[in-house]
Amino acid sequence: MLKKIDRGSLFLEKNYAMFRCPKCHETFSMDNHYLSCKNNHQYDLSKKGTIYFLDHQVKTDYDKEMFLPRGRMIRSGMYQPVIEQLANWITPGKLLDVGCGEGSFLAELNQLKANEVSIGFDLAKEGIYLATDQALDCFWCVADLTNLPFSNQCFDTILNIFSPSHYQEFRRVLQKDGSVLKVVPQENYLRELREAFYPEGKPYSNEAVIDRFNMEMSVEKRTRLTYQFEIPVQNQLDLLDMSPLEWHADPLIKQRLMAKLLEKITIDVEILKGH
Repeated sequence: MLKKIDRGSLFLEKNYAMFRCPKCHETFSMDNHYLSCKNNHQYDLSKKGTIYFLDHQVKTDYDKEMFLPRGRMIRSGMYQPVIEQLANWITPGKLLDVGCGEGSFLAELNQLKANEVSIGFDLAKEGIYLATDQALDCFWCVADLTNLPFSNQCFDTILNIFSPSHYQEFRRVLQKDGSVLKVVPQENYLRELREAFYPEGKPYSNEAVIDRFNMEMSVEKRTRLTYQFEIPVQNQLDLLDMSPLEWHADPLIKQRLMAKLLEKITIDVEILKGH
């Protein structure tokens, strides 16, 4: 089996034209295990076959302790109806996953619908390193949403699952007939967990996010998926650690939840497709 750095190098040899320098926006050339532009800005492949496109180290609140349970929950089938809906709306081609985390959504999606090229990026290096174990047919990198290291009009589809958006950059890197698929949590998303962590109540709405999508994109399709997922026993503890919900929760409440784990959880999301 090829080493990760060699797999990454083979991918770049075929697809380096999809990338551009985030510093000067010039095109790249490929040389062995790195990309470089005419202004001598160079980005090396890591041993894990990834590229770090930022010019400084970034510390995020998303770490391995959250990404691992998140990945296990995704692979447990918690989001299977969501993934199947996304697969139905994707036109196979060149796919970009924005804020891919540890890569489980893209890996699961590619099992349903293979794409010519699949790239995932995130600001959290720990997530990207974990992603290299999820899918061997994807390329992963650390990059800034507001300054994407990709060429103009090179993607057929952008996935935007539970992550921020930058529509100006989305439009730049999308092909003229390309689409953005955005997944937005609705008011009952993870309702049981929210009510357990915050019994006093905590208002939750993403209508402003949906309104922004409607303003920025021409909406082709939209649907709302609401269902209850029966959590496998081996994943019930993972639910408590998979999202930022637990960051500000009372430790005593979390202790009680660990003693009596949730068996079901509500998934309530809006899926939008626009161009």
